[in-house]
Amino acid sequence: MKYTNAAEILPEYLLRQIQTYIDGDVLYIPKVSGKSEWGAVNGSRMFYRERNAEIHRLYKEGVSMEALAEKYHLAYSTIKKIVYG
Repeated sequence: MKYTNAAEILPEYLLRQIQTYIDGDVLYIPKVSGKSEWGAVNGSRMFYRERNAEIHRLYKEGVSMEALAEKYHLAYSTIKKIVYG
């Protein structure tokens, strides 16, 4: 992360406004550019969405939560959240 002195780049009035909230501490300002949502870049979001849809479908077809927990190596409580969530 790059460090930039705010006094060197911000107008005086804006610097004074920011100093009313945070004076002398480090402040992180996130990028405006499009930050991707969790799992969007590496595909994990889609993987879990598809897995959860399959778990939900199998439960509706009559597969028990215990069997689903064993098949997917998940805790019973996790299966319950997926099924009822």
